[in-house]
Amino acid sequence: MLRLFEIVRGRITEQPSEQVTEQQLSDAVWVDLQEPQEDERELLEKMLRTELPESEDVDEIEASARYFIDAAGVHIHSLFLYQSEGRHNTSTVAFILQPQRLITVRDNELADFRLLRMRARRGQVEALSAQELAVQVFEQKVENLADALEDIHLKLGEVSYLVLEDESAELEDAIDLLAKLEDSNGKVHLCLMDTRRSITFLQRHIHIDSTLQESFRDITRDIDTLMAHTGFLFNKINFLMDSTQGFINIEQNQIIKIFSIAAVVFLPPTMIASIYGMNFQEIPELKWFFGYPWALGLMILSGIAPYAYFKKKGWL
Repeated sequence: MLRLFEIVRGRITEQPSEQVTEQQLSDAVWVDLQEPQEDERELLEKMLRTELPESEDVDEIEASARYFIDAAGVHIHSLFLYQSEGRHNTSTVAFILQPQRLITVRDNELADFRLLRMRARRGQVEALSAQELAVQVFEQKVENLADALEDIHLKLGEVSYLVLEDESAELEDAIDLLAKLEDSNGKVHLCLMDTRRSITFLQRHIHIDSTLQESFRDITRDIDTLMAHTGFLFNKINFLMDSTQGFINIEQNQIIKIFSIAAVVFLPPTMIASIYGMNFQEIPELKWFFGYPWALGLMILSGIAPYAYFKKKGWL
């Protein structure tokens, strides 16, 4: 899908893109490609006189493959967060920043771009150049990452109650939730680090006026704050994970304790029953009239004695 945006009176405005022409592409200040068709790629490559990055190229992790400059412009491959089937995932967006145009190529529908389009339709995205627009995209990205961290923090509060206060909670379910939250927090942390590198690269390789410089400083401060918050969330997740495993171990120890006490309680009666069950000719109580009740009484008393002792010690 190909979307085109222009600057109209200092605001980003989406343009009709049903039948895109080279003139429309040339006039657009932002060209957004989502899962581009072959004809859309060819049209844009013809205008750029260069090949657009493929998915496998965009996902490379080497810094030299993610941040570079060539004849087409400044290239940045940046990680963005999105949700799929209730889990957070990351998707790489290829930015090509030219003096008069910003081109973005991506494979997924991302909340950051969807919100930016909604704001543009309402006339809320102000920009005078492609460089300012690129900064707006990263500002929107950081805002969404902050929202994701808030959501993780709220869910951690629910898990904390589940683990530390709810006596009827299934602790195995808590471990599953904590594992998902740890994964989400890690991906947010990864996106924040990637954004910091992207901003640093932009600062070095594009012309920056005082307005852009202030925007860069604001984004960097926000990233530093959010990075510290992800560290706090990692610590809280680890604490809850350790607590959950500790409570599970306590429950398992209680079960083992019950079995151990039961074994000790039934051991003396078993020994007495074994003695009187031996097949010898001469057993003193064998023909005694009270032998059977005597043996039963001994077994009962030998079972009650250790039970009473454990009860007195508070082990039961």
